[in-house]
Amino acid sequence: MGICYSQSISVLLNFSNDVGKKKAITSAPLQKNTSEENTEGMRRINNLETIIPINKTTTTSNCPMIKSFTFAQLRKSTGRFNPANALGEGGFGMVYKGYVNKKTMKPSNGKNRVPVAVKKLNLQSVQGFKEWKSEIDFLGSLSHPNLVKLLGYCWEGKEHLLVYEYMTKGSLENHLFPRQGLNKFSLSWDLRLKIAIDAARGLTFLHTTDPKIIYRDFKSSNILLDEDYVGRISDFGLAKLGPIDGESHVSTQVMGTIGYAAPEYILTGHLYVKSDVYGYGVVLLELLSGRRALVQNQKPQNIIDWARPMLSNRKFRLANFMDPRLKGNYPLQKVTRVASLALQCVDDCLDSRPSMKDVLEGLKNIQSSNNSVLPTTTSR
Repeated sequence: MGICYSQSISVLLNFSNDVGKKKAITSAPLQKNTSEENTEGMRRINNLETIIPINKTTTTSNCPMIKSFTFAQLRKSTGRFNPANALGEGGFGMVYKGYVNKKTMKPSNGKNRVPVAVKKLNLQSVQGFKEWKSEIDFLGSLSHPNLVKLLGYCWEGKEHLLVYEYMTKGSLENHLFPRQGLNKFSLSWDLRLKIAIDAARGLTFLHTTDPKIIYRDFKSSNILLDEDYVGRISDFGLAKLGPIDGESHVSTQVMGTIGYAAPEYILTGHLYVKSDVYGYGVVLLELLSGRRALVQNQKPQNIIDWARPMLSNRKFRLANFMDPRLKGNYPLQKVTRVASLALQCVDDCLDSRPSMKDVLEGLKNIQSSNNSVLPTTTSR
């Protein structure tokens, strides 16, 4: 029998909010977003895990693939951290656009310069140092086409910064839920399915390393897109090594984002590899519906409580669930199969969820199948 948590999502939200009253809760979207849903709904569950001191030699020796920058170099590359170069803000701190020489990686305004993203730790952030080290530990030693590449870091006194490849198209979140007056281009169905497959490839890679890596904070704001809309997973600050020696889970203090965190993790602190699958399923529902994982001013607030009754009803017209920005331009049979897969991913029973490897294979099969686009008037 699988591990099941049949409590409604609203109960879990109440549980999480009770935790938040006793422990610090901070907002941590990767990109700036002034919407009520983001400032109030997408809250990082942050129970202040103990920060373990490390020394510089340990960090640098474990990560030979990345470059050590000086603070002066990164200040120059970002125009002294000019607000005009700000890309967004998260729980870690501000992210700025900078420029470096493609070969030397030094600040540059010349022809061979390339853009980079520079994340600067907010000195008031309690969790920032641990997240900074986690990013280096994981991304400094991992390489995959669907993981954002960490180029370097800086540690000078209290200053802690990270340097990443620049992702031209920003986050998936900003495409699905654009701020008013910005980013009016709506992702097509083909692009949405492609990005979902890209992200699944990234998670599958993490889940099949030895030891396995649990991402722990999978959400649309942590999927970044390059100029060709290739999706890459970013922000490894909360990642954990998976269970070893035959254990089924890792016991840890609850951290993540309300709306995406799996119920078994919120209620017990037991983190499973398939806890990531739950968050992935939430993102699939966002891609399909164009609705945020958590919406404060609507009932039900959570996308799963909203979607599950509709998608489980065979008589329900799927067109009423789909993102209206798609304007009916999607193959109904493929969409139906993706919706079914999403429901499996967010199953309350842990063992009933597919593995990310199975999810990836399922999505690739859906993508390669030949179904024509059907109008929105067609019912399921």
